[in-house]
Amino acid sequence: MERIALYPATFDPVTNGHLDIIQRAGRLYDRLIVAVFDSPALKNVVFSLTQRSSMIEQALVELGLENVTVTGYNVLTVEYARKVGAQVMIRGIRSNTDYDWEFQLARVNHQLAPDVETVCLIASAEHSYVSSTIAKDVARMGGDVSSLVPAHVHLALKQAYGKLGI
Repeated sequence: MERIALYPATFDPVTNGHLDIIQRAGRLYDRLIVAVFDSPALKNVVFSLTQRSSMIEQALVELGLENVTVTGYNVLTVEYARKVGAQVMIRGIRSNTDYDWEFQLARVNHQLAPDVETVCLIASAEHSYVSSTIAKDVARMGGDVSSLVPAHVHLALKQAYGKLGI
């Protein structure tokens, strides 16, 4: 049986931390589906679903990850996991705060879909402080986010905020 995992998030934008989790999860499963959540009503996103998906796809090509695909979704995550045949949902944890949230989320998801497991991967030390929110905040103020995101995402953030950064 093919082992399929789903890595759901907003990815607004994708960061080097996300890509680290994607690479590591991609080695653990036969197929990894990066699921880009499309619900602007829940989060104030900077980039459209198409832009976010394209940014991830470009990074995957650059990383040579052939068993990873990108798709958008706008339903309950466990329902989407079942729809695509994923047995596992991947979550990344950077801190105790993330752990508390992910623990609650995993409990609810298990209640809703006991057949879909949640697997949490601990962020690598060099990415433990990286988040999409931090990348956007730094870019919004004209700062250099080149160490936080792939080069093409850095350019997209510069364009989105109209700042040059250093």
